[in-house]
Amino acid sequence: MRLAAEGADIIAVDICRQVATASHSTATPEDLAETVRQVKGLDRRIVAAEADVRDFEALRSVVDRGVAELGRLDIVSANAGIGSFGAADELSEAAWKDVIDINLTGAWHTVKAAVPHLKASGGGSIVLTSSGAGLRAYPYLAHYTAAKHGMVGLTRTLALELAPFGIRVNSVHPNMVNTPMLMNEATFRVFRPDLEHPSVEDFAVAAQAMNALPVPWVEPEDITNALLFLASDEARYITGVALPVDAGVLLK
Repeated sequence: MRLAAEGADIIAVDICRQVATASHSTATPEDLAETVRQVKGLDRRIVAAEADVRDFEALRSVVDRGVAELGRLDIVSANAGIGSFGAADELSEAAWKDVIDINLTGAWHTVKAAVPHLKASGGGSIVLTSSGAGLRAYPYLAHYTAAKHGMVGLTRTLALELAPFGIRVNSVHPNMVNTPMLMNEATFRVFRPDLEHPSVEDFAVAAQAMNALPVPWVEPEDITNALLFLASDEARYITGVALPVDAGVLLK
């Protein structure tokens, strides 16, 4: 929505169904339809489709159709991701595979589908949404941490490979963000195992203790602001950078 408000036309992709192993709710067809409504309300064009980032051919088809309709591609946000919790030696095969395939392979698929169009446009900006878990370890998140660390290596490699084409590649590293991925009982229980039914207020106390700044989490717009900057001409010589937006959690 922020990119549309700044003048961008949009290609929007989401799986639009629940991923069984995720510890949180995932988006619905109604969510995607609402995104379409809001983008059109800003007088911008949008091509939206239900597609799974694990399915490269489906993703490429959407991107190709979107570029054919909208004319070109300049900015790519690889933002699809899920989370779940479990000790590394107890994670199910399905939980491990879903997180790696969506969070890491899905980002690679997104870039792979987009790069031919960015090259045709003469350059552009790719931003991968990693995590604080891409720069440090967290217990009970081995699969998530592995995927998000992998995105750092992917970002840096892509930055080198694509620089000759005028394509910049960076990663954003949020701490905890006020979204359904964070705000659910499974998360609350991990952070407050001492309580039978921890509330959001109980969780906030534990979350704030992790950060240098006196806040328990950041807001979606804080991450959006970083994406907008990295996509803009103001960041024209920034590439291969891992940018934390984390309230100082990586300092502690």
